[in-house]
Amino acid sequence: MSDPLPAGVVDRVEYDVERGKIREFTRATFTTDPVHTDPAAARDAGFDYVPATLTHTVVAGHQRDQRAFVDSLGLALARVVVGSVTWTYLRPLTAGDHVIGTRRVVDDVQREGKRGGTMRVVTLETEYVDADGEPVVRLEEVLIERGEQR
Repeated sequence: MSDPLPAGVVDRVEYDVERGKIREFTRATFTTDPVHTDPAAARDAGFDYVPATLTHTVVAGHQRDQRAFVDSLGLALARVVVGSVTWTYLRPLTAGDHVIGTRRVVDDVQREGKRGGTMRVVTLETEYVDADGEPVVRLEEVLIERGEQR
């Protein structure tokens, strides 16, 4: 049984940053910089290992129970859109890293929509730390739950 999550934490994800996944993600996002696929190019660029692309942390979504996350926030998934995503890197994320991401709600407000009705805006922050507990990257996501159609 896993430890209960601290107050304000909606989920936690843990995964290995694998060179093969970096290559897949690079191909899927049409990233052409060889630093993400060629260890020699990565070394020439000053990296010890192949660095992940800047948006690589989205692969954490494949490791999470997204339904449980949405249910825990009481969101109506059919009315949710992503408002924005911002990554803040504290160091490069590279092949061989093992990261743990802890996602918290940092804001949850109701606003009047431009077309009438009320929308809910939820701001989440995920801090990814490495195996030593050192912060690697912070991810801020803004989710918007549109009002119900009348």
